[in-house]
Amino acid sequence: MDYVKNKVAFDLEWNSEDQTFDRDLYAFDAFYQAGAIDAAVLLTRSKDMNDVFRALGIMSKYGASTTWMGKLLYRLNAGRNGGCPVLAIGIKPKCIEDWPLADHSAASALE
Repeated sequence: MDYVKNKVAFDLEWNSEDQTFDRDLYAFDAFYQAGAIDAAVLLTRSKDMNDVFRALGIMSKYGASTTWMGKLLYRLNAGRNGGCPVLAIGIKPKCIEDWPLADHSAASALE
């Protein structure tokens, strides 16, 4: 976990190995069961960010086994967060103000 405030844990996983999600979710549950947190927020990237990485020529650094929303949702659906409620947020290209290919409508900026 990166931060805890008012019994809400927050973690940012951008380009770690996807097993990092297992560690995070199990930690969220352990802290939840101990009463140290009431919920967690996990911020990562959406699959749509791959288009940005390709355009920038850095896609080779963002492989299929790194952290992104698809790897997180699989684990959440499998219940790896135990009883801890988790708000999962996937950043999309629409969140990049100066990205020329982004539709900047606020409603569709996050997954």
